[in-house]
Amino acid sequence: MQISFHGAAQTVTGSKHVISLKNGKKILLDCGLFQGKGQESDNLNRFWGFQPEEIDYMILSHAHIDHTGLIPKLVKDGYRGKVYCTPATYDVSAILLQDSANIQEQDIRQVNKRRKAKGQPPLYPLYTQEDAKTALSRFETHPYKSPFMLDENIEVTFTDAGHILGSAVVSIRIKEAGEVKKICFTGDLGRYNNRILVSPQPAEQADIVICESTYGTRIHDDTQFSTNELLQVIEKTIIQKKGKIIIPAFSVGRTQEVLFVLNQLYNERKLPGIDVFVDSPLSTHATEITRAHTELYNKKVQKILKEDHDPFGFPGVQFIEDKTESQRLNDRDDPCIIISASGMAEAGRVKHHIAHNIKNSKNTILFIGYAEPNSLGGRLQRGAENVTIFGDEYPVNAEVTALHSFSAHGDYEDICQFLACQNPALVDKFFIVHGEPDVQMEFCEKIKKKGYQESYVPFLHESFHL
Repeated sequence: MQISFHGAAQTVTGSKHVISLKNGKKILLDCGLFQGKGQESDNLNRFWGFQPEEIDYMILSHAHIDHTGLIPKLVKDGYRGKVYCTPATYDVSAILLQDSANIQEQDIRQVNKRRKAKGQPPLYPLYTQEDAKTALSRFETHPYKSPFMLDENIEVTFTDAGHILGSAVVSIRIKEAGEVKKICFTGDLGRYNNRILVSPQPAEQADIVICESTYGTRIHDDTQFSTNELLQVIEKTIIQKKGKIIIPAFSVGRTQEVLFVLNQLYNERKLPGIDVFVDSPLSTHATEITRAHTELYNKKVQKILKEDHDPFGFPGVQFIEDKTESQRLNDRDDPCIIISASGMAEAGRVKHHIAHNIKNSKNTILFIGYAEPNSLGGRLQRGAENVTIFGDEYPVNAEVTALHSFSAHGDYEDICQFLACQNPALVDKFFIVHGEPDVQMEFCEKIKKKGYQESYVPFLHESFHL
């Protein structure tokens, strides 16, 4: 048996890992899009490092684009099998992949206009909306804690990872040459004090662990602390400076968490009477899906539902889908909060809102999740004095703030708490993925001290024999 890493290897995007068996069968764990790396992302997304037509099974941990975003291209390039995931992951993937395909088509049209003017041949998108529809027809869903067979030698079980709706830790039992090898792929782990979802659930003992490490060296602030911090940002920007708060937020997870906190503040009569705009069709649909999957809420939110039937809605919140209405928001001078995708500020309507508001010192750009260092969000958080948006340079006069405790990723303590379900002495190899290189190296040293002596940080396209 062999495993190779074709994404999320010393980076946080493009999750793709291939397990190759002695009988020739191959299992692909996740099929994510590389993001936030400019032209390098396009090159990475067009080169697989393996042959899609040789993959027999594809297992999906969750719906985020850095884990799902190349599934349509995988099918387009020759994959003929199914995509196995949880029911909620399918629901979320259905809207995310269609949106991603739409972005691919729009971006390539703009690129080709410039290429045509230079007499250059046209380029083609990674995939189209029709490709996304074809890929979605391949999805097969299975609930948590219900083992299912890919064939007579491969059994898969999903357990709740607590990261976003439907996110799963993937446990695989593979029988090969009379021996059973057990693999645990964490996908992305959530937090044990998630405001909305249940905590990560334990997985069975594994021989091989593939573990994410996004915040593998960080300790998040308490969620109540971040609620108070958000209220302070609102009071400073909205009440004192009479400015706007622009919140770049991922459509799935972070947007709903911010709405949940704002709803909580409203119920506690702490939220000033202001307009809150969710300016993203995708975020609107994701919120509808979140409302539909109440079975995935934690006990605290289940209790809240008995008194508040909509924990994501309150007076003053408006969901914007129409493009013209979105553009009108930039003509407003009165204080308001605008929540818009994407969370890294790399695409979508939020880039326009940042461009229109970044020069005004009354305003605040508030980040509430991870941003790849080279993305617009990453550059702003590192303190850039000037940034280029849509080809124009803007001085950063607005205040830039980040509340990392809103992150859907577990921190070092959360990861260690999940790993308590594993006996390190029984783990043959421990692979660290989905993190920045310096974080992964430090996390690797820490995890070795906890008994995982055979711990590795794979390079892109590196293979290991198991």
